[in-house]
Amino acid sequence: MAEHRARQLQFAAMASASAPRDSATLPHPVPDDSGFRLRAGLVLVLAVILFFARLGARALWSSEFRWAEIAREMLVTHNYFWPTINGHVYYDKPLGSYWLVIFSTPFTGGLNEAATRLPSAIAGLLAVALLMLLVRRLYDARTAILSGVILATCFSFVFFSRDASADVETITGELAALLLFNHNEERGRGMWVVGLWLIMAATSLTKGLLGFALPLLVIGAYSCLRDGWSQFFQEILHGSLADRIRKLVERNRWFFNWYTVAGIAVGGFVYYLPFEISARMMGTQKGLAMVYRENVVRFFHPFDHRGPIYLYVYVIFGLMAPWSALLPAALVETHTLRCANAEPARADRFALVYFWATFIFFTLSGSRRSYYILPILPAAAILVARTLAYPGELRSMIARRLLTVGYAIVAFAAVAGIVLLIPAWAILPSPYDALPDLPAKPAFIVFWIVSVVAVIYTIRKFSPYRIAISMGVIAYLAMTYIYIFAMPAAEAYRGEKPFGYAVLNKIGGSTDHLVLFKTEGPLFYLNPPKPLPELDDKQDLQDAIAKGDAKWMIVRRRDMPKLDTPTTIELSEASYPWETDYNFRNKVVLVRLGN
Repeated sequence: MAEHRARQLQFAAMASASAPRDSATLPHPVPDDSGFRLRAGLVLVLAVILFFARLGARALWSSEFRWAEIAREMLVTHNYFWPTINGHVYYDKPLGSYWLVIFSTPFTGGLNEAATRLPSAIAGLLAVALLMLLVRRLYDARTAILSGVILATCFSFVFFSRDASADVETITGELAALLLFNHNEERGRGMWVVGLWLIMAATSLTKGLLGFALPLLVIGAYSCLRDGWSQFFQEILHGSLADRIRKLVERNRWFFNWYTVAGIAVGGFVYYLPFEISARMMGTQKGLAMVYRENVVRFFHPFDHRGPIYLYVYVIFGLMAPWSALLPAALVETHTLRCANAEPARADRFALVYFWATFIFFTLSGSRRSYYILPILPAAAILVARTLAYPGELRSMIARRLLTVGYAIVAFAAVAGIVLLIPAWAILPSPYDALPDLPAKPAFIVFWIVSVVAVIYTIRKFSPYRIAISMGVIAYLAMTYIYIFAMPAAEAYRGEKPFGYAVLNKIGGSTDHLVLFKTEGPLFYLNPPKPLPELDDKQDLQDAIAKGDAKWMIVRRRDMPKLDTPTTIELSEASYPWETDYNFRNKVVLVRLGN
């Protein structure tokens, strides 16, 4: 209660201090240092466990093969400016994220699963730290700590922090840019602007131009709307054209200055240099052509991933689980506070602009895929943290009801999770009755008991503060079980890596006479010294056999009827009773060619 009362007095003092001033000149609240470093350090230690523990325990999957194989071929060819997969150029992403994988190899004993994921894990940890620093400046220490906990325990954020990709690196770069802006917002101009462009350039070298687009969008929109819609429209709809332009420029003084010219020049050079080196070495502008295709063409004229325009309305609930159950309440409450002109206004507007600008940007893009909107997670974490840390009862009755319903959903799911201990054969129909038992049962039972205790703790005295504690415990334990216990245990039922090693053993360790038919198979685990022949039709296969180049072949079961060539299956990727016929036919096999 004393802490709660102190927080109320803090917000009251902020409101009274700001009342007689022009809101356009309000400084940021002075952060409260008491205990912040210790609590933030604890959050980061817990995040380290969640992001790094057993990082290399799982074999590569899906798109992870791209990062691993491109880095492997760079190391084999010693050409670090030409990304290839089995010798074929693959420039869909810039070079930066592949270089980070290569830089990780000395710390993991070579190029392996841990090395491919280490950059994402480090980026995830930095993102949590940067978010706490940003929110501490926007609000206070408690909201900052809670926002870090929320981001670090969102389902998809943990997933991509343990995944070989460039998505979390983009989030981290954007947060670094926003923190730099927030720190220098009142200055308007200075050398920090050059630093801003350098951060955006470095970020864009990992995944693409989002590193420029997202920070510029959020900062620009916030600069226009930081004093509210009415104030903004009052300025741009009244007065002479020269006055309107002057006011718009004044709001965006961080951009309209000579430091921006220098920043664009330096940042542009840093971003362009790897592409120029690549073009001079290989004699082609393939890299920049792919930048245009993957960023501009994909946004306006998508050629794949055409999700419905409402995709992100529901996708965000899966990406942010379990905290997404509280997001509707957070949005309603924050908008209510803005309508009531409650303090701190600037911070709330920043959070709302951050959230809605990101949501609208990805929604307007013609190419939509579920995880594309991952950069919205820090903004959503801020809004939920702001709502749970706000002193006193929520202002909006609708928000209070939504908060109750949202927490009830999570609490029910946590308590009902005990049913996962029931063996599959007792409740599921064939063939799913053959599914293995829940892994690491002792850990699951302990985590479930602690989660139930957290639910009881909140129900006994229901409040946003207790909801925050209970949700933090449930979310952290759930993510720990899923990613550190369950998913590594599930590796026993994945066959790509064992199949690759078995192939090498079967063919005597040499890939000289091995060919691929309509698949790249476990290419990374085969570790060939040179690209393997990739065949797409039976005539190519017959020609390769006639030349003596093909004695072994990796092919999917579904494509075997197309071969029209004598074959003998020597090895097969493991299959299990609960898999569908589609899964079975999609498995790869090693065949010996000829009679």
